[in-house]
Amino acid sequence: MVSRADRSPFAEWLWTVDRFLLAGFFILMIGGVVLSFAASPAVAERLGIDTYHFVKRQAFFLIPAIAVMLATSALPPRMIRRVALIVFAISIAMMLATLFLGVEVKGARRWISIAGISLQPSEFLKPAFVVLIAFLLSEAGRRREVPGALLSILIYVICVALLVAQPDFGQTLLLSIVFGALFFLNGLPWLAILPIGALGLTGLVAAYALLPHVQSRVARFLDPDAGDTFNVDRALDSFVSGSWFGRGPGEGTIKRVLPESHTDFIFAVAAEEFGIIVCLLLVTVFAFVVLRGLSRAGRSADPFNRLAASALMVLFGLQSCINMAVNVNLMPAKGMTLPFISYGGSSLISVALAMGFVLALTRKRPQPTRTDAVVVSRLQPSSLT
Repeated sequence: MVSRADRSPFAEWLWTVDRFLLAGFFILMIGGVVLSFAASPAVAERLGIDTYHFVKRQAFFLIPAIAVMLATSALPPRMIRRVALIVFAISIAMMLATLFLGVEVKGARRWISIAGISLQPSEFLKPAFVVLIAFLLSEAGRRREVPGALLSILIYVICVALLVAQPDFGQTLLLSIVFGALFFLNGLPWLAILPIGALGLTGLVAAYALLPHVQSRVARFLDPDAGDTFNVDRALDSFVSGSWFGRGPGEGTIKRVLPESHTDFIFAVAAEEFGIIVCLLLVTVFAFVVLRGLSRAGRSADPFNRLAASALMVLFGLQSCINMAVNVNLMPAKGMTLPFISYGGSSLISVALAMGFVLALTRKRPQPTRTDAVVVSRLQPSSLT
């Protein structure tokens, strides 16, 4: 055990970080590896590669993901802002490069190969975007000469333009909702909510009218006879087949014909092999992590810490809800991963970075007392001299 009297950096981190939140993240990470064992071998066999190819890669990416999360959680807020700025600049540059040098998959250019490793820059853009916007809005509240809202809108437009160019409507929608949440959490006047909501609705209508793949997905969601609904139909069959207690580890059959069972539809595989009970437990862990994170963020006295941590938890919770809602056909297909659970190195490391930010921003820090304020005021030189 580490004593509270220990003043080493590790001891300070251990006694100030939220260990319940950290435990929740580790449970989800371990759950991701376990579910990768269940979902990915069938995909590997269809592709004619090593049966445990995706399992090995998930375990391989788990190591740097844990390192990134723990290292980030030890940073002070000022360093968090600097790291976010660097990650944001690199992500923007890589997204631009992806449009010209990226690998095209199903008509979209979202991945770029570096040293044989495929990266999805938009995954890393999201947490950096949230931290930067939170900083601009909090600074604008502290110093009126800072055009925080204007700069935030400019950054948002640049990010959305790059996402639409790929195209990636799912990430665009996610980023837009989180952007609106940042303004709302920062104290957006109620009178501004209606016009912003109307603007968002206009964007959705425009996307439906101008993007054929969006129109197709919405049409198939509203009317299954309007097109191919194979993926969602098989996902629903998985829940029916697994019932409450599941068919048992490795006993699932629908996963063998379910495309992307190790990524977008891994929640359905969990339902077939481990049952609805385990799915509900998984939902409970996600809910605990989100509510715990929001609770800790709300206690912070610093506006930047409070706003950034809250928005990051909104991002995490919203992405989780979207993935699970698609699996049970409550939303049109979005192609969005389940944080910490779905296979994918970019997704795993970027979520670890985001949650490392949350752990750092919600660490217990000494609050200035009234006595401290009096002492500081006495030490300051008089304004009359």
